[in-house]
Amino acid sequence: MDRVNEIYLHPIYQGRIKKIAYAERNRKFCRHDLTHSLDVARIGRIIILEDGLDIDIELFYAAALLHDAGRYSGIPHNESGAALAAELMPLCGFSDSETQLVCQAIREHRVDENASDFSRVLYTADKRSRNCFCCTAADECYWSNEKRNHTINI
Repeated sequence: MDRVNEIYLHPIYQGRIKKIAYAERNRKFCRHDLTHSLDVARIGRIIILEDGLDIDIELFYAAALLHDAGRYSGIPHNESGAALAAELMPLCGFSDSETQLVCQAIREHRVDENASDFSRVLYTADKRSRNCFCCTAADECYWSNEKRNHTINI
């Protein structure tokens, strides 16, 4: 996980998460902080292991850490996040093919249709990380009832 830690410690990433924290300082809905990213990573790891998928755990953690890092950039966060991953991952020792795989998963993490296993796991883990069943702001949330987690789920 050395390369994932390099992403986390990199000044570019630190600047992005500080910008997100500032933008969400008064947000009552789900936040897009490190806790969320690590929840996504850990839930994804469980899915990968349970489904016997051939997905590198370190790459998945990198994708989870970066998947929402493009928020508040002025363009859709999946596109901005993929651009950030393309810039940052090579600086942290990831190969071109690893970077491309993570960028694709980040671009696709907002939709579940026709996605690769890697992208599908990121999408699923992202959605399952939300505790809608106990959210105090559920009545004001824009997520449809069908999209919400009504029970504890990995």
